Amino acid sequence: MNLMVKGLFSFVIILVMSGCSYVVQSRGEIPNDKVISIFALKNYTDTPRAGERASNILEGILLTKGYKVVSHVEKSTLSFEEMQKIAKEDDAKYFLHGGVSEWRYKTGIDGEPAVSLTCTLYKTKGAKVVWSATASDSDWGTSSIGTTAQRIFESMIR
Repeated sequence: MNLMVKGLFSFVIILVMSGCSYVVQSRGEIPNDKVISIFALKNYTDTPRAGERASNILEGILLTKGYKVVSHVEKSTLSFEEMQKIAKEDDAKYFLHGGVSEWRYKTGIDGEPAVSLTCTLYKTKGAKVVWSATASDSDWGTSSIGTTAQRIFESMIR
């Protein structure tokens, strides 16, 4: 084997062994001194209640990082305008929602968990985007969807 083929082979092995992780963050950080109303992430998967499950994990992570959170995770069918109105009623300066586009175990012998998430934080007054992040990851067959989602959210919210 020539050196270039060995290098490419090594890169592919490292990529496969590390679990392909992809995180994109756009502008800003999540303000830590204000109240955030959190709503259920929209479920774009075939997995029932994936949005509520992911939202519950997200809420816990925000709380452990010291954010003040008002949860509306149980209200999963709200429009953007309804979320904004509820956030105003909460006296929350920000509200957060997004979507789950993958929440499953891959088929095959190991059944690795695969998760893909998007979160957007809006300023309640004016509905301007303050922060957004998109991430997806998969893990080994010995991991769960919940632990994979938690790791993804941890990487999104620093």
